[in-house]
Amino acid sequence: MLDQCKSALARFLVRYLTRKARKNEPFSVNSSDSLASVLQLADVVLVEGNQRFSTAVKYLTQSTWSHAALYVGRVTIPGERQGDTPALIEADLRNGVITVPLSKYEGFNTRICRPIGLGSAARQRVAQFMFDSLGMNYDLKNVVDLARYLIPTPPVPNRFRRKMLALGSGDPTRAICSSRIAQAFQAVGYPILPRVEQFTKKECEHCRETIHEILHIRHHTLFTPRDFDVSPYFAVIKPTIEKGFEYQALTWSEEHAANTELADRNVVKA
Repeated sequence: MLDQCKSALARFLVRYLTRKARKNEPFSVNSSDSLASVLQLADVVLVEGNQRFSTAVKYLTQSTWSHAALYVGRVTIPGERQGDTPALIEADLRNGVITVPLSKYEGFNTRICRPIGLGSAARQRVAQFMFDSLGMNYDLKNVVDLARYLIPTPPVPNRFRRKMLALGSGDPTRAICSSRIAQAFQAVGYPILPRVEQFTKKECEHCRETIHEILHIRHHTLFTPRDFDVSPYFAVIKPTIEKGFEYQALTWSEEHAANTELADRNVVKA
């Protein structure tokens, strides 16, 4: 009876949390074609979602990004009219771990994070890890936990917020978006945000002490979409810049041209 009540509550929360939030303004939008032209296998695509669920994640992580997906190249997606489609694998609140077309996030704020120095074979292994995860359920216990933080300013100290995202069920057949991607990179030994331990050591009796570092792997449930953005091992890829950006080639409105001319006159007078 208790399990049935929990399941009913989780289903209710899924319906509630997947509704669109009232305010969500795109400000750095790239078309899916623009993204596809620069994406490489095993790139991480961060998304600023527009659901109530996204609001909770963004608050807890103090970040723009509420969702993460992995680019797996051009594949055939059931239900899509086209054959090979630029595709992502993600953990969806309703459907679990699924393959979706890149065009799903047309019109959303997005960011590409690329693992630097990861060879093609390792990229294939990361992508295969995600393919092997297809069909896993979303960790709904995590949903119940996140729902508590939807009020505008919940009294949660900064040092505890990351832990709030790691309160899932612990069931290995369940996942949340960033945790499964983190596991995929950990499976090939690629760092995201490891815990760094520093210590000093003398190589010989008369040598100076040198600083050494040991990296400790964080548990995959502690990773959030923001971590791929701030990681020193992932590069931020911007399609506009990758294609060769020239600001002189931009077409501005007449209002901007008038303001520029006025500013130039003021500079000459000064």
